[in-house]
Amino acid sequence: MPLSRIVMRLARNPGTEFAGGDDHRGYALTAPLTGEGHLDSAGYARHRDRCVVRRFSPDEDPVDGRLARRGQRWFFDYDDTDTTDDEPVYRLGEHRFAVGEYVTVTDEDGRPLTYKVVEVQPAA
Repeated sequence: MPLSRIVMRLARNPGTEFAGGDDHRGYALTAPLTGEGHLDSAGYARHRDRCVVRRFSPDEDPVDGRLARRGQRWFFDYDDTDTTDDEPVYRLGEHRFAVGEYVTVTDEDGRPLTYKVVEVQPAA
């Protein structure tokens, strides 16, 4: 299963300072996807070391981490030795990664924020 590069940008989040969204904040993720666009567990097991994530925003340096899985729970992990930095992604294993779909990520402050998938391409 080939890997895909997925880019998600902050969507409108009413009631937050990001009510109008922000195209300069988001995530770039490399992960294996099924033909339907869902995370591929078997592909992840084979390519775990290549499943990475980069969080970006205009007011901080990019943060590199990895896609991780514990049981059925998927999350973004930025430090293998510290579980407090993990960013849970709401029902990540059930999301379809296709342009126009939405994904909710809980940020470092514990807020669930919605991101829109804006790009899905084969990874280099």
